[in-house]
Amino acid sequence: MTSQMTARHFRTLFISDVHLGSKAAQAELLVDFLRVHDAETIYLVGDIVDGWRLKRSWHWPQLHNDVVQKLLRKARKGSRIVYIPGNHDEFLRDFPGQHFGGVEVRQNDIHTTADGRKFLVMHGDEFDVVVRNARIIAYLGDWAYDAAIAINVIFNKARRRLGFPYWSFSSWAKLKVKNAVNFIGAFEKALAAEAERHGCDGVICGHIHHAEMRELNGVEYVNTGDWVESCTAVAERYDGTLELVRWADLMREEALRPKVTALPRPASGQRASERPAEAA
Repeated sequence: MTSQMTARHFRTLFISDVHLGSKAAQAELLVDFLRVHDAETIYLVGDIVDGWRLKRSWHWPQLHNDVVQKLLRKARKGSRIVYIPGNHDEFLRDFPGQHFGGVEVRQNDIHTTADGRKFLVMHGDEFDVVVRNARIIAYLGDWAYDAAIAINVIFNKARRRLGFPYWSFSSWAKLKVKNAVNFIGAFEKALAAEAERHGCDGVICGHIHHAEMRELNGVEYVNTGDWVESCTAVAERYDGTLELVRWADLMREEALRPKVTALPRPASGQRASERPAEAA
């Protein structure tokens, strides 16, 4: 799939939860997104590489290499790329301040927008009680999540064969589970409180695979979503405003947009009124 959309350039892009190394990663859609979108600074907000799954079984197709190469190419062309590790790529937390191919590793960061607001940028797993205090339970949950995503992959293959665009069954199902909704709410409040503790106007995070932009008690909570289920990112425009980019939705709109075919130009010396009429 190759997008024909006009290229878009932003001050900052925030991307998280790509999970390269897992079969569920929507690498093709991300490569397409990176072809169209560029920025002065790109934050990789954790779980870009899925070390947990790679330890269990190696899976690294060419498309996953393509994502890495796209990002490194942007770094070579002058984009500042900041990698903030998450729990699935926590091995990189041993290298704070290090640079790899133009990519800077940081535990977290404070980003100042063009209009002067300060955002704490972090993955967010530090505020997931299951990940922090019960790693075995977290791994079991990860396996269950794998099963849900596998269903999602099969579901979308069937949709493509029938001519329907991508839609996340797993994301929809997750939001129908009361406990999951309660967890998301508690997570959002904890991250907003942490931003306030750091004296920031807001927080930009990932981890829970639920894209959101909302205000909580005067603090802006921004979650970039993921590239497994929702295929979303957050972009900062040059005036400092933030935009939640839902790439799957944009691609669906692009696919449904009528294609306009230009009329042939009149031959030399032929008046416009003599052009052949457009077919009905």
